[in-house]
Amino acid sequence: MLKVAGLDEVEERAYRLLVRAGEADLTGLAEELGITPEAAATALASMVGMELVREVAGSGGRRFAPVAPEVALGPRLARQQETIDWARQAVDQLAEEYRASLRRRDADRLIEVLPSGAALREQVRHLQDSAREEVMYFCRAGHVVMPSTDNTEELEALGRGVTYRVIYERALLEEPGMVANVAFGIKLGEQARAVRSLPVRMMIADRSIALLPLVQYAGRTTEPTAALVRGSSLLEALIALFEAQWERATPIRFLEDGQVIDTTPGCPLDADELYLLSLLVAGVPEKSIASQLGLSLRTVQRRVYHLMRLAGAQTRMQLAWHAARERWL
Repeated sequence: MLKVAGLDEVEERAYRLLVRAGEADLTGLAEELGITPEAAATALASMVGMELVREVAGSGGRRFAPVAPEVALGPRLARQQETIDWARQAVDQLAEEYRASLRRRDADRLIEVLPSGAALREQVRHLQDSAREEVMYFCRAGHVVMPSTDNTEELEALGRGVTYRVIYERALLEEPGMVANVAFGIKLGEQARAVRSLPVRMMIADRSIALLPLVQYAGRTTEPTAALVRGSSLLEALIALFEAQWERATPIRFLEDGQVIDTTPGCPLDADELYLLSLLVAGVPEKSIASQLGLSLRTVQRRVYHLMRLAGAQTRMQLAWHAARERWL
């Protein structure tokens, strides 16, 4: 058991005996262990050298006592653990170099084709369940595998502390229930933005693997075909695509107990107004906003006009420009 600390079998037995007895002489130790005095002397000399045992004064010749285990073995085990940690890091580095070498020699290890909706759904679940740091998501209108409201894996990952950055296509935000669903996700920690359109559906987990469709999905008449893309220049290009879209996308704010997360200091808008403004700038039509928020179209239009007056804007485009310039969102 103590081999990891550098003790062989005889040394471990001798040390355990001394811990139990408190101290012993060479002859008594040899007799208790059932070994020759020479073997006992060798073991004792080794343990003295390792500072596991010390000589104590006695009237009957040389006697030996153990050094306290936490003092004698603790530092040795700590050094051993450090050595193991370094070795583990070296193994991880070698494993990554090995995988990279395989990917260079075998394209099948770079891209894995998923031939069915069931396989795609399983990978959507797996990537989120196994994510440890960050998930980046392109959400387009018209679901292929499942609606966004059924993605319970995201909620569990957010609970583990995984960062989610999600870009929503404007048309998706117009679908029934999506505004409330996005607001709920943001309340749990999701960072959400919106753009007019996205080039592709895509998920990237921990910047190490991406999932995206290979061909346009043609509805129920065909099975969706997707690909898993692992570490490569292609994956780096997909990450760059996401970051470029993220920079140009509009942040979506949400209402939480009358407050808005990360409100800009000095902003004259209250929580309701900022929430409405974020949806407007994201391109959600007033009619859809009214429907999803349970308001009349006239009420929404009146509030939009109030925002325009606050910004000194004559058009909604001027309102969006003013909000960007003043960093209201």
